[in-house]
Amino acid sequence: MNSKSIIITQSNYIPWKGYIDAIAAVDVFVVYDDMQYTKRDWRNRNLIKTGQGRKWLSIPVDVKGKFYQKIKETKVSDIRWRESHLGQIKETYRNAKQFQEYWPLIESWYMKCDFEYLTEINVHFITQICSELNIDTSIRFSSEFELEEDRTDRLVSICQELGADQYYSGPAAKSYMEEDKFRDSGIKLNYLDYSDYVEYPQLHDPFEHGVTILDMFFNLGDSTKDYLKFA
Repeated sequence: MNSKSIIITQSNYIPWKGYIDAIAAVDVFVVYDDMQYTKRDWRNRNLIKTGQGRKWLSIPVDVKGKFYQKIKETKVSDIRWRESHLGQIKETYRNAKQFQEYWPLIESWYMKCDFEYLTEINVHFITQICSELNIDTSIRFSSEFELEEDRTDRLVSICQELGADQYYSGPAAKSYMEEDKFRDSGIKLNYLDYSDYVEYPQLHDPFEHGVTILDMFFNLGDSTKDYLKFA
């Protein structure tokens, strides 16, 4: 029987390289957007590297106060965010080595991103980034599956429905993952290691790993894949 691997994680806006690498490492990426939307998180924002240090690019969204709100239910509150982000990206990276080559492409991604829901925006960018890197991982959504109440049981049941025998997770999940449930279900649990990425030429010192992968496109261009592990 052929092995099948999956990762199940929440959608992020223009993610960092580790997130994209995690998608490249598996056969199926399940967008886990039945989870609660959390403020000041990676769902609607990410970092660019400027001459003054790291800077947040944040998509304004409507939040229902203290009420439970799923990520997939979260809507954009101001459509002008696209122009704002494009302006900041252009100003930040206009002197980058590969800016002239990659600006038209990334600008087109933004101009086509006229979606109402945050999930649609995030998946749009993730899909475009993966396509540019020739990552052909299948994308599914947690809403397609019958979800269990327990957090780990949910992950295991999605693995089972997809016929996966390997599950990948970020290292932070070690603190709460019930590993025995994967083991008892015949699913191998793998933790990704983000510790040994090689630095690449950035516009400004000191080097920062934890910024959007767009930073790599503007600084490295077609060599971006050389600095990833699985793509």
